[in-house]
Amino acid sequence: MLLHQKSAHQKELLTTQVEIQEQTMQHIGREIHDNIGQKLTLASLYMQQLAFESKSPKIKDNIENINNIINQSLEELRELSKSLTDNIIETSSIYKLLNTEYLKINELKIFKIDFNCTNKKLALPYQLKTILVRITQEFIQNSIKHSRCKLITIELEELENKIMLTLVDDGIGFDISKIHANGIGISNMKKRTEMLGGNFDLKSNPKTGTQLSITFSL
Repeated sequence: MLLHQKSAHQKELLTTQVEIQEQTMQHIGREIHDNIGQKLTLASLYMQQLAFESKSPKIKDNIENINNIINQSLEELRELSKSLTDNIIETSSIYKLLNTEYLKINELKIFKIDFNCTNKKLALPYQLKTILVRITQEFIQNSIKHSRCKLITIELEELENKIMLTLVDDGIGFDISKIHANGIGISNMKKRTEMLGGNFDLKSNPKTGTQLSITFSL
């Protein structure tokens, strides 16, 4: 009974943390749009007025260059604001979310990356999608920074009322006993996985690559 209550409390705590994070992101997005965005728009209007009033060709060219920079910054801020205020994880499938990560890394052409999913229409709860995406991002970043790998594989499987995410790289591996000292940052993901009742299995040895498997009951 006490174990069940503790698990329920942990899940509630994680839910609260996720909600706070999303609210914070949306607040930042609105501030970018409403505050910084409006100021840049006003600055752009002033620059256009100066360009209209200026009689010196050189000054006019400089004003136009500054105005172009302002407009480019304004466009980038709008895109950033949209990405922060749109709840992408809530509205997208886990396949689409992981495929987005795959496409981003594939475009870099640093190494080869494969992505396989047995059910592209798989519907998962928001919390579970968040965990799977964040762990995937963390694993990929660690592989880029530390593993010297040539191939990363992402595989999402639905097996007998279970969902399994398997992440593998063929890099140099590491000593798992020194994971905290290396600052790899997976311990937090392990805690979150276990709080939602999942199984977190990390295997790695020097020179043999790394494999991370996350399993949840559906």
